[in-house]
Amino acid sequence: MKFRGVIIIRYRSLLPALLILLSACATAQAPHGDTQTSQDEIPEDTEKAVIEYPLTLKAAYPASEDEPAGIALQEFKERVEESTGGRILVQLYPDERTDSGGELIEKEINGDMDIAAASAEDYAVYVPKISISALPFLFDDFESAWRFIDGPVQQGVNPELEAYDLHVLSYFDNGFKCVTSSEAAGPVRRTGDMTGLRICTSGDQIALETMSSLGASPRSFPYTDLKAALKSGLFDAQESSVPMIHSSRLYEEQKYLSLTNHSYDAMPLTIRKSLWDGLDPEDRMMISYAAKEAQKTDRELVKAQTEECISLLEQEGMTIVYPNTDGFRRQTKDVIKVFANVYGKELAEDIYDLTE
Repeated sequence: MKFRGVIIIRYRSLLPALLILLSACATAQAPHGDTQTSQDEIPEDTEKAVIEYPLTLKAAYPASEDEPAGIALQEFKERVEESTGGRILVQLYPDERTDSGGELIEKEINGDMDIAAASAEDYAVYVPKISISALPFLFDDFESAWRFIDGPVQQGVNPELEAYDLHVLSYFDNGFKCVTSSEAAGPVRRTGDMTGLRICTSGDQIALETMSSLGASPRSFPYTDLKAALKSGLFDAQESSVPMIHSSRLYEEQKYLSLTNHSYDAMPLTIRKSLWDGLDPEDRMMISYAAKEAQKTDRELVKAQTEECISLLEQEGMTIVYPNTDGFRRQTKDVIKVFANVYGKELAEDIYDLTE
């Protein structure tokens, strides 16, 4: 789809260009509760950026160019550059694995990066509620997770990031977390198999509480060193998405993959709000539209890749386990109560109703 006519409308009253503009505007603002705010809502201590064109936006993400986030951001780059006629360029910084997601966000806040994509768990350092989709067993499939992310509960949290000069453009997908375990530890088929299991998790409090409620012994550890830690026997098991398990070759150290799908990991795509507010409204519209289209691409790729990687992992010698998760759901039901004070009573009740 070509967007060059969106720029031309400034100068010519062409009906096709008008139709494209109206369509892009409706797509960018209407479907999923875009969180664009008025000037009155800008935090008092946030200065509006002075924009000079041509403008180059630096965008970093912790994935390679051929992973879903990388492919989706390449699409985002092309749409932005074409729709703005080259007035706005996007420079991608892929595979920033030497930096954690938290470090990428810090670079964005400090102005060293303009756009970042990272796990909601990393953004939760600033706004804990942003990672509510990671609560255990909220969703049965990708589609139900996406409806929640695009709905009023998740979107209602987005403005709280603006206090840290972060504006949410869209949500990419990190997939569902599953459990892998070593041959010595055995497969995880039921809750009893989790008892005493030394499992590596992220440092997110939801992950730690979830695994503790299942009787495991969770501990956070840098993902870059995880494979060596599994090889040394420091951990019996770990949790991560199926594509990540495959790309990190964890099948070389872990025998069993239990498809628990116990936690959905969203991936906000954010831009510095001070920069965002300084952009021309038409440019904001085009960037927002490009981000939502990239979101669709990323989600479709993650879902397809997850299904493909299960087959690939089985070919690599992993035993695929399909546990009955009813017991897991019951045992983790009260994890939300741990965060009731953090989330607030109203939000906690909304999430609790969803789990019911």
